[in-house]
Amino acid sequence: MEFSEQRDISTPRGRFHVREAPGAGDALVLVHGWPESSYCWTHLLRHLPARWRVIAPDLRGLGDSERTPQASAYEKHLLAQDVLSVLDALGVDRFHLAGHDWGGVVAQEMALAAAARIRSLCLMNIAVINNRKGLLAAADAHRAMGNVRLFYQQFQRMPGGLFERLVEGREAQWLGFCLHRQPQGLQVPDDAFHEYVRMFSLPGTPGCGANYYRSLPADAQRWQQHAGTKYPMPALYVYGNRDPVIIPEYLQGIEDAFEQLELKQLDAGHFVQEEAPAEVAALLGEFLGRHG
Repeated sequence: MEFSEQRDISTPRGRFHVREAPGAGDALVLVHGWPESSYCWTHLLRHLPARWRVIAPDLRGLGDSERTPQASAYEKHLLAQDVLSVLDALGVDRFHLAGHDWGGVVAQEMALAAAARIRSLCLMNIAVINNRKGLLAAADAHRAMGNVRLFYQQFQRMPGGLFERLVEGREAQWLGFCLHRQPQGLQVPDDAFHEYVRMFSLPGTPGCGANYYRSLPADAQRWQQHAGTKYPMPALYVYGNRDPVIIPEYLQGIEDAFEQLELKQLDAGHFVQEEAPAEVAALLGEFLGRHG
C-alpha cells in the first residue's frame, strides 16, 4: 500500500494537510508524533495489506498543516479535536486509530473524547496518560538519571524564545540530534529525515514544535483526572524496547488502563514504525484483522 493522495482539509478548527491511501474496508487513522509528520507512516504502509482506507493527518504546527504560535493551542485534548474535525470533514464516523509518540497521546485524548467512534486503538512508544503508576515510576527513573535524557524537552521550554533563536537556520543539526541519538544501528530512514528537515525549515515550525512541550504542564494537570479510567475499545501497544525516553518503567501498571490490551515488544528504539516497519505492520495488520 502507498499514500496516493495528499490534500489540505479546511475545518472549523483550521487547515490540515492529510495523506490518504485507498481501501475498501474501514478507515484507519494514523497520527504521527514529534518531530515528524504523516510521512512517518510511509515505510510501514508498504508492508500493510490494502484492506483499509488510510487517513494520516499532519498535526497542527507540523508537516504542512497550519502554524499556530500560541502554546495553549497544542494542549493534547485540543489537538484531538483537530483530528476529529478532519474526520468529520471527510465524512468518517467510525475508525481504527493508531498513534506514535505525541500522536499516541492525541489518540488517547480522542479515545477519551469519542470512544464510541473508535473501533480499535494502537499505541506505539508513548506514555499511557491514564496509567498513573507508570507515569510516576518513569518520572522517578528519569529523575534518578538526572533527567539527562529529557534535555531536549527542557531546552524547548526555555523562556524568551531562546530555543527558536538557536535552532532556526540549524534545523538539520537539531533534527540530527533528536532523530539520530537512538541506540546504535537504529534510526529513521534517510528519506524521512530529509522530509522532516524540509518541514522544520518552514517559517515558525521550530516554535510550533516546541509548543508540544510548552503545553505539557497543562496536559499533565488534566491527565490526573483520568487516573483509574480504562479505554474500552480493543487495544494494542507496540513497544520498541530500546527507547531512551519511553523507558520500561512506563509499562508498569499498563494493563489496568485498558479493558482489553495486547502488549508486543520489538527490538527497536523510539521511532519503532520507521525502524521496524515490516514488523510493526505485521502486528498492526493482524490486530486490525481480528477487530475490523
